[in-house]
Amino acid sequence: MAALRGLNTDLLIPNFPLLGASSLLLMIGYAISAANWAYIVNDLGGPQIPKTDAIRLFMMANLGRYIPGKIWQITGLAALARDRGVTPGIAVGAAVLGQGIALVVAAGLGIGVYHTLLPSGYSVLISAVLIGSVIILAAIPISFKAGAELWLRLTGSQPIGTLNPTSGLRWLLLYLVNWIVYSLAFWMMVASFSSDVSLIPVAAAFPAAYVLGYLMIFAPAGLGVREGFLIAFLSPYLGVGPSGIIAVVARLWTTLTEVVPASVFWFQHITSKRAGEELVQ
Repeated sequence: MAALRGLNTDLLIPNFPLLGASSLLLMIGYAISAANWAYIVNDLGGPQIPKTDAIRLFMMANLGRYIPGKIWQITGLAALARDRGVTPGIAVGAAVLGQGIALVVAAGLGIGVYHTLLPSGYSVLISAVLIGSVIILAAIPISFKAGAELWLRLTGSQPIGTLNPTSGLRWLLLYLVNWIVYSLAFWMMVASFSSDVSLIPVAAAFPAAYVLGYLMIFAPAGLGVREGFLIAFLSPYLGVGPSGIIAVVARLWTTLTEVVPASVFWFQHITSKRAGEELVQ
């Protein structure tokens, strides 16, 4: 019973208002990700995309995350953005640069739980390297431009000629807000099942597991890998059994909150496209 401390074991019925609030906050996090992408597109010399359009495009493209490999989401976004006057190079470049900064921020926020997998000395070293990398790559214009161009080459993306070296710190702050929202949403979801959960370690487990799941290219949307790391990160605070349950719930929670609205947007997109083709005929 000790492993189930604080967890609602009555058929695992959650606090539905709190669970609903966490889902709403997660949707806001997805919307912020889309707005960040649109912001970077504009910074790279592309057109200003209305936030509502950016959210629709980004959410539809996110359906590609559930296909093995990491290219389908980005290539889909480039294809969809073409109708908004965004060249494929800028659309892909903005997505790749945004993803790179998001990974750095998520890794930084996950520092608090990496010690569960590594000896304390290593976790301190990793923390120092991550913090130093953020300062060097984002806050210093020359190193940011060099690092961004290297990241684009490593991911097979075209170089962006209009990259502003002073944009790094702004983008970093945008994704910091984004990941704080994601992490708080996750903590609220866990709290809907357990009334006694620590904020910092539980919230930090989400971005930490996301980064490690993302690095496993073979796993669509980090499936299986992310859950394994979530269990490892949460077990010291919830116990192994409850952590396993939360990991499964988290996958369903993130998937449904993402896929349902994305599918609605995709259906609207296909319907309007067909209607436009019929008018032309």
